[in-house]
Amino acid sequence: MSVASSIQSTVQSTVTDFPAARSSHPPATAPPAPPPAQLPEAIDALRRERNAVILAHYYQDDAIQDIADVIGDSLELARRAASTEADVIVFCGVHFMAETAKILNPGRIVVLPDLAAGCSLADACPADEFAAFRARHSDHIVVSYINCSAAVKAQSDLICTSSNAVQLVQQLPKDRPILFAPDANLGRWVARQSGRELTLWPGSCIVHETFSEQALLELRLEHPEAEVIAHPECQQQLLDLADFIGSTSKLLQRAQTSEAPAFIVLTEPGILHQMQRRVPEKAFYPVPGSDGCSCNACPYMRLNTLEKLWHCLATLEPRIELDEELRLRALAPIERMLAMSA
Repeated sequence: MSVASSIQSTVQSTVTDFPAARSSHPPATAPPAPPPAQLPEAIDALRRERNAVILAHYYQDDAIQDIADVIGDSLELARRAASTEADVIVFCGVHFMAETAKILNPGRIVVLPDLAAGCSLADACPADEFAAFRARHSDHIVVSYINCSAAVKAQSDLICTSSNAVQLVQQLPKDRPILFAPDANLGRWVARQSGRELTLWPGSCIVHETFSEQALLELRLEHPEAEVIAHPECQQQLLDLADFIGSTSKLLQRAQTSEAPAFIVLTEPGILHQMQRRVPEKAFYPVPGSDGCSCNACPYMRLNTLEKLWHCLATLEPRIELDEELRLRALAPIERMLAMSA
């Protein structure tokens, strides 16, 4: 039986209230960090000592990207977390990403440099409210974007990322309605690309929701040679102005393969570091926010620093811990995603 068929044949169980993810806090007396100039070397020494792997999202600060073992988007990082043989996973991203790594690796230590590194999308989809929404659409297949809490993943039939959402939705049985959460902008784009009607949870990303349309139009006038590339979490009127739409990794690939000499980029500006490293001869212009800010850096992603990264390797805190029943329920839809994306 195919994975998609198994989803269709599964009778959705009644939603139960799972305990929230437990995350331990660092000890009150933490060792002092080395001077800033010595941090990269000190982190590297601890990484070897701990047999640790450092996974970093494209939206992290440049210094963290430069020291990471793996840099990727949510799908690539989930795959690498699932296949790692390291004893310790240091996840330089946000809380739901570290939770996903723990879901996939219950026997390994998973640490997050700053526990306050959350996600506006995950926070805007509380598990209890999602359970009520899901109950009102009990005949729907529940597809949840990976940017959600473990408690929401546990209520889902299938997890997706922006890289594979269209591909996965196209594989689902056509006689079943689909509920998509938590990002409504991404859901609308997936619906248009897949030809499937989706019932959407009304969530959005604070970074992708606040790009200025006026600033984008001004940048296009200033740089007519530039190609506009956008993440599908952006609002529809911005996507309508884009030349290319794709996940973070696909935007990076586009910057490398397109013949355009310059790009106007509609996503979190952390990705510009990798774009400039891979094609230094090209120009990249981040789109300001609606408040006139010169960039739309995610405030949660930027809470992680080299000093905090060193600290969590030195102390193996703060750790991500999950209730086992919750972990197993959240694991099933992630494994379906990985199998269907193979």
